[in-house]
Amino acid sequence: MFTLALVGRPNVGKSTLFNRLLGKKLAIVDDRPGVTRDWREAEGWIFDRQIRIIDTAGLEEAFDDSIQGRMRQQTEHALKSADAVVFMIDGRSGVTPLDEHFAQWLRRQKKPVILAVNKGENERAIATAFAESYSLGLGDPVCISAEHGVGIEDIYDALTPYFPEEEEDAEDERGDFDNLGDIDEIEGDVNFEFSQEDIDPDKPIKIAIVGRPNVGKSTLLNAIVQDQRVMTGPEAGITRDAIAVDWEYDDRKFKLVDTAGMRKKSKVQDVIEKMSVEDSMRAIRLAQIVILVIDGSAPMEKQDVQIAAHVIEEGRALLVAVNKWDKVDEKDDKLDDLMHKFETSLAQVRDLPWQTTSALNGRNINKLLDRAIWVYGVWNKRIKTAGLNRWLAKMESQNPAPLIGGRSNRLKYITQIKTRPPTFALWCARPEKLPDAYKRFLINGLRKDYDIPGVPIRLLVRKSKNPYAKTN
Repeated sequence: MFTLALVGRPNVGKSTLFNRLLGKKLAIVDDRPGVTRDWREAEGWIFDRQIRIIDTAGLEEAFDDSIQGRMRQQTEHALKSADAVVFMIDGRSGVTPLDEHFAQWLRRQKKPVILAVNKGENERAIATAFAESYSLGLGDPVCISAEHGVGIEDIYDALTPYFPEEEEDAEDERGDFDNLGDIDEIEGDVNFEFSQEDIDPDKPIKIAIVGRPNVGKSTLLNAIVQDQRVMTGPEAGITRDAIAVDWEYDDRKFKLVDTAGMRKKSKVQDVIEKMSVEDSMRAIRLAQIVILVIDGSAPMEKQDVQIAAHVIEEGRALLVAVNKWDKVDEKDDKLDDLMHKFETSLAQVRDLPWQTTSALNGRNINKLLDRAIWVYGVWNKRIKTAGLNRWLAKMESQNPAPLIGGRSNRLKYITQIKTRPPTFALWCARPEKLPDAYKRFLINGLRKDYDIPGVPIRLLVRKSKNPYAKTN
């Protein structure tokens, strides 16, 4: 697919143009310079052409190991995979020495470059900058306003000579959603099997990497892809945008998403950090598996538990990476403490899968991915209806539901209505009187008897039809 990189110094509007071409707000945008630190890519459209768009960090003249220097390195790395570049300058500020420096650098890259003078909703206001931009030696500039969608057609026209002759058809990833209609109509049908698309091995498993700041999320992603794909460092809060990376392991495709660290809500005051946390929450909603990275020296602190609980509430498959394990003393004691916190703080999911890792040294990375593939299979588990109802009769005979006014609350029928996560519908005489403790008894029984550890299980309780009720 044709790949377009958006390049320029900080705060010229690259992320705004990125969002405009995608048609949705994926990149965090703020008036302060340097908000974008890692390069991120996504597929979007420019009129009739589907392209891959790369939003890069603002270029600065820094060559050391500072954050600015690492941002520059990330941009240079991103540029290697681009077919063409849109070099953006700020039409209100005019051509700066930094623009001239990087225009000279871009001329040496042997990539097609389109010079875009941004913030040109009022052409008269940027007339001077537009005229000055010819001095950069990048050909005829185009006047655009990324904020208002002005000049996108001029970018398209400038890119047209570089598009490949044949474009692959875009794959429709919307998917089909089954409509069960009136769910109560299936009660009693022991042959009912819900219709849901099988796992497509050609579609990537979507994995979000989440956790508190500075626990090693970005280092873990780099260790998985064996490349310095995202910025890392001792400073907390380096990652701001959720960065997606395609990867393949053991003949399985993955889409890995590195997210910003999530602190307690009370500590999040800065508007950029708030947007970063919202981006992380969105990544969790869109993920299938969530890898929660925790610090092995201080496992499952309160914020770790809150993040894990949120992942479970969203119905995602959760896998815990106990990172920095090479630095942990008294490992057995730490593991005992970790298991205790799993059982007491996250009792809604039994046998939560975990793996010790050292992202910095690349230890146990393959084991972590193997665990991810395994938990993905559990998350997609299907159980036949006939066997479920025999199981239900056994569970009821062992431990009947509590009586209601001296009368039994019969469990009539159960079936699985969904996977991802495994979801079951149960019909009984008085669903509103079925205690939560009894629902947990059934859920734990499903976990044990059908081998569904470590993923959320949802139980929808419905009122059973009265066979003696009069019908019109």
